[in-house]
Amino acid sequence: MKEKVLNWAQRFTTFCFLDNHQYQTEPHTMECLLAAGVKRKISCSAGNALEQLQRFIDSGNNWLFGHFGYDLKNEIEQVSSSHPDRVQFPDLFFFEPEIVIRLNEKEVIIEAEEPEKIFANVSDTSQVSDTSVAKPILIQNRVSQQQYISIIEKLKYHILRGDCYEINFCQEFFAKDAVIDPVAIYKKLSAVSPNPFSALYRVNDQWLVCASPERFLKKQGTKILSQPIKGTSKRISEDSKRDELSKEELWHSAKDRSENVMVVDLVRNDLAKVCEEGTVKVEELYGIYSFPQVHQMISTVSGQLKENISFTEIIKATFPMGSMTGAPKKRVMELIEQYEKTKRGIFSGAVGYISPASPLNPLSKWRGEKGKGVVWGEADFDFNVVIRSIMYNASSKYLSFQAGSAITFYSDPEKEWEECLLKAEAIKKVLSNQ
Repeated sequence: MKEKVLNWAQRFTTFCFLDNHQYQTEPHTMECLLAAGVKRKISCSAGNALEQLQRFIDSGNNWLFGHFGYDLKNEIEQVSSSHPDRVQFPDLFFFEPEIVIRLNEKEVIIEAEEPEKIFANVSDTSQVSDTSVAKPILIQNRVSQQQYISIIEKLKYHILRGDCYEINFCQEFFAKDAVIDPVAIYKKLSAVSPNPFSALYRVNDQWLVCASPERFLKKQGTKILSQPIKGTSKRISEDSKRDELSKEELWHSAKDRSENVMVVDLVRNDLAKVCEEGTVKVEELYGIYSFPQVHQMISTVSGQLKENISFTEIIKATFPMGSMTGAPKKRVMELIEQYEKTKRGIFSGAVGYISPASPLNPLSKWRGEKGKGVVWGEADFDFNVVIRSIMYNASSKYLSFQAGSAITFYSDPEKEWEECLLKAEAIKKVLSNQ
């Protein structure tokens, strides 16, 4: 049924397919969600985008799906971006869908007009086969290994002189004149690297094929939590003993622990701006989780939200996520702009949903109405971190994916280069066999 839903979704010019791939990462809400068709939408560039989004949220009480692009930072922290953006997702886009389909192992829930008809159409959908011969994709590096190593040495100098403590530096891999079937690529990427915050997301000619293992932010009731990832080691599937050793080495790695605890401190500071005093806590520190390609070090930070905090106040306090910037956040974003060669766009942004506040919705508490409208604070949401992802502009045929790592004073530039290649490995494999 999941594959049928995905095949059926292709007819829409805007849709968002979110897939948990049967991971039980806590807190676990839903296995799979599809939002398709547009009742209303908001699309805007950084400036007063969050102010416009809050008005959009307040004007209804329905499912909303969409994304925050990394460059939304420009209105939150008063920084700028001047690099080229060749994929061209909006800085912010949300839509109220005509159809929401929720899937789990036991049931299909359809929220739409004529749900029985939609179920019949989905059930009858077969895979659309592309009979054209795939054109080889030539993947290029935006920076060479030598240039990358030189940049890392410069960043280490910034750390030495006290400009920052840690910086997440990313590099772009790209292909021009690329012709792909995003749905087929998503299926292949999911087979190679099924991760708990995966997504296939389309906004007209812009496509995101996402195999993210990382949650940015989740609200459930009055509780909010973030689960930053910092620390990576390679899976060795052909040798279980070596694979276990790789996992153990990650757990004991002083470098990875220092990176992880720095971002945990940053997230604690961000959440403290919107949470009740004394409620922000680290639920798990240095948790090691295994995915098909890599082992990851993940920590969980949570808190109890203050009363009457709006959605956009929460985003202003926490975005961009610390795992994709570093510390202190504003200064490292300036250094990212100085040393990276392309706009991040939707990469290292977030994709997800806001659920409606309703007495019938099991995902949210509901306390009735206050004044004229439903109390928004009772709606819940869940957003990923857009990493391990392919960005594709079907009009210009430009394809891009990025990979990065956290740079500290103790970073070995060659090992950081290798970590980026490791993170990009699954995507390269899928694209080479399309």
